[in-house]
Amino acid sequence: MRKLLFLLCLFPFFLKAQKPPNVIIFFADDLRASALGCYGNSYVKTPTIDSLAAHGMRFTNTYIQGSHHGALCAPSRAMLLTGKSYHRIKDKMAGHETIAKRLKDRGYKTYMTGKWHNEKQVVAESFSKARNVMFGGMSDHYQVYCQDLLPDGNFTDIEYKGFSTDIFGQTMMDFIDEHPKDKPFFMYLPFTAPHDPRSPLPEYAKMYNPAGMPLPPNFMPSHPFYFGHSMEVRDENLAPYPRTPEVMRAQWAEYAGLITHMDETIGKVIAKLNAENLTENTLIIFLSDNGLAMGSHGLIGKQSAYEHCMNVPMIFSGPGIPQGAESDAFLYTLDILPTITDKLGIEKPDDLDGVSFEASFRHTETSYRESIFTSYMNHQRAIRVGDFKLIRYPYIDKTVLFNLKEDPFELNDLSNRPGSANKISELMTEMRNQQEKFGDKAPLVVEETVSEDWDYRTIDRKPDQWQPQEVIDKYFKD
Repeated sequence: MRKLLFLLCLFPFFLKAQKPPNVIIFFADDLRASALGCYGNSYVKTPTIDSLAAHGMRFTNTYIQGSHHGALCAPSRAMLLTGKSYHRIKDKMAGHETIAKRLKDRGYKTYMTGKWHNEKQVVAESFSKARNVMFGGMSDHYQVYCQDLLPDGNFTDIEYKGFSTDIFGQTMMDFIDEHPKDKPFFMYLPFTAPHDPRSPLPEYAKMYNPAGMPLPPNFMPSHPFYFGHSMEVRDENLAPYPRTPEVMRAQWAEYAGLITHMDETIGKVIAKLNAENLTENTLIIFLSDNGLAMGSHGLIGKQSAYEHCMNVPMIFSGPGIPQGAESDAFLYTLDILPTITDKLGIEKPDDLDGVSFEASFRHTETSYRESIFTSYMNHQRAIRVGDFKLIRYPYIDKTVLFNLKEDPFELNDLSNRPGSANKISELMTEMRNQQEKFGDKAPLVVEETVSEDWDYRTIDRKPDQWQPQEVIDKYFKD
């Protein structure tokens, strides 16, 4: 009898130990991997994210697949949440199950706050609560437009609130306070930082002296050739031509301020988890929707197939994740959904393009695919196999080849070097294979091509509606 009573006393502890893990996804906006300390940056302060990497697993070859339009964030979010390639679903999630919906249907409370650049009805289907949601691609950080999910699936009228990072972080902490302690949760916080406008709060702007900000090793005054599609995409208007070191250092200081503010906010959310004794049973995932050029190759935005646009940071930390581990496996962000379901022991959908890399946490697998295929609109296609990467520009009939091990900044085109023809042929064959695999119909050769020459002096730079006056005065005045 005493033994039975002892076991009955232990039963609540067994239940607690077997409670399914909570999951939080922190999703940065326009954050290039090389802007984080744990990815080698020595001047941008990111202690919280660096700590997640030190206590978890950092992935160095994670990619988005690309986009069919200039707002890469929209298809990127759809791929993350559905596990499907944008070549199949574009940026539309309606009719496709999200990871939040799958967990909600299996007993999880699901929460989101932040940027949602996709269909509204998917929020209502996927989340138990959604508050301070920004439906759109960007906003003035100081006056973010927010809506809340109502019980009937509709949304409140738009309210303009305070600084985006603070609003979203506080909302996440409120969710933690409100959450019933007997149920697991899934929380999704897609920030609007460090997306422009590059207008950090004054205390974060003061952290970085523009004169001391280093430029990317592949900084250029302008891109050396025309892509075959408009060079006037909105992002490229954010700095004057030619790009100057002074202007780009100033923008890097502002970019860094936004990043550090986001990092501190993530730290506050984690501190709230600690205070509620939730950290040990919470899987934390950090990643970005895409990278950003910030002067690399003479570009400002993310509308290219270069590494600084398509390669993104990704970190897993929490129960069952090895500490201080690193993986160079070729992964896509659309692999996260099947990985989470495998980690939680939940069956995954059978119509995914993503593959689970959950075995990496048990050190039993190091490779999941042999190549990485990325693209932008119909005008750029790239394939990476091992250290070699090929980019094809069909509308200017141009092919470039890089060895990323020897040339990580993609500065030395090997396509005309003796002996490169076989490597180009091999990579082009793999590119076609990947196009067929993911349903990409874009041509790699077109009948009518245009010149690769271009003149940036013909571009008429105009600010978008979200740029505050101080940014306009600083970067748009002659």
